[in-house]
Amino acid sequence: MHPLAGYGWDADWEAAFAPHAERGLVPGRVIRVDRGLCDVVTADGVVRADTEFVVPRDPLKVVCTGDWAAVDPEDHDPRYVRALLPRRTAFARSTSSRRSEGQVLAANVDHTLIAVSLGAELDLGRVERFLALAWTGGAQPLVVLTKADLVPDPATVDHLVADTELSAPGAQVLPVSAATGDGVDVLAAVLAGGTSVLLGQSGAGKSTLANALLGTEAQAVRAVRDGDGKGRHTTTTRDLLPLPAARGGGVLIDTPGLRGVGLWDAEDGVGQAFSEIEALAQRCRFDDCAHQAEPGCAVLAAVEDGSLPERRLTSYRKLLRENARLAARTDARLRSEQKQLYKQRAALGRHMMERKRGGGRHSGW
Repeated sequence: MHPLAGYGWDADWEAAFAPHAERGLVPGRVIRVDRGLCDVVTADGVVRADTEFVVPRDPLKVVCTGDWAAVDPEDHDPRYVRALLPRRTAFARSTSSRRSEGQVLAANVDHTLIAVSLGAELDLGRVERFLALAWTGGAQPLVVLTKADLVPDPATVDHLVADTELSAPGAQVLPVSAATGDGVDVLAAVLAGGTSVLLGQSGAGKSTLANALLGTEAQAVRAVRDGDGKGRHTTTTRDLLPLPAARGGGVLIDTPGLRGVGLWDAEDGVGQAFSEIEALAQRCRFDDCAHQAEPGCAVLAAVEDGSLPERRLTSYRKLLRENARLAARTDARLRSEQKQLYKQRAALGRHMMERKRGGGRHSGW
C-alpha cells in the first residue's frame, strides 16, 4: 500500500503524477496553507514548502488545503511546490471584496459536511445556500444537525430532520450529538475512506464534531455567547486531519466558521439544490417560464396546491438573482481588466516603435 493511501492517494492520482515523477519530484497532499508557505504530507512525513512557483492570477487556482502537489525531493533546501495536480472537486465561494472574486476553501473532497446547530432556530435558507455551493463544487453534500442532545424530544428531532430533508433533496440528513456520541458512528461510516470538508457558521459545533470524529481533542472548543447563541471562532485555519483507521480512515478538512457564504458560478448547483422545482419547470406551458404569473406554470400550481412550500420558491428565486448579479459584476470586472491590459500593450507597442525610429524620447517606461 502506498504511504499516502490513507490521505486519498490512488491509481488515478499516481497516473496524473507520472510526468512530475519523471522530473524527480515527490507527491504530497497539502494539509495547511499559511502566507506563501504550506505544510505538505509526503511519504517521508510532513514538509514545509514554498508556494512561489504556483501563484496564479486566478484566485480560484491558488494552493488550497486538500490539493495534491508535486514537491522538491528532500535533498532540496528550501523545498518548493512545483505544480498542483488537476482538482477533482473544489468548494468555492465569492469573497466579500468589491472585486467579485472567488475563493476556494477546500480541494479534492468527496463529502461536504454542512454543520447546522439544533441549539438555535433552524435556518433552512442558509442550508440551501451551502447545498448550492456544495453541488457546484462536485462533492456529495451531507447535512449534519449538530447538538441534537439539546432537543430532548425525539419526535421534535424527527420533525426537524424531515423539514431539513425537504430542503435538501439528494443529500443525507443526520442528527448527531458529539456530547453523547449519538450518530457519530453512523456519520463516521459514511465518511470512511474519503475526504470530507466540514463547513458551517461559528457556534455550529464544528470543532466539537471534528474532535468526536477524530477521537481526540485536536481542535479547540469555545462555548457560544450567552447573549445571542452565536459562536466565537476557534478554528482559524483550514487543516486536513487523518481520521482513525478503526473507523474506516479517511481525512477531514476542518474550516473556520463562515459568516458570509456568497454564491460563485453556482447556477447548476442552485438547480440541484432545488431539483424538485427544476423538475416541475419542465412541465410549464412555456419554456422560458419565470414562475411569476404565467398561465400554465406547473411551479405556481404546486405552490397553490401545497405540494411545494412557497418558502422554497422564494429561496430559489433569491439565490438565482444573487448568482446572476455576481456573474454580471464578474463579467464587468473582467472586461475592465482586459481593457486595461489592451491599453498597456498598446502603450508598450508605441514606445517600442519610437525607440526603433530613434526618436530619443522616453515615455517613462
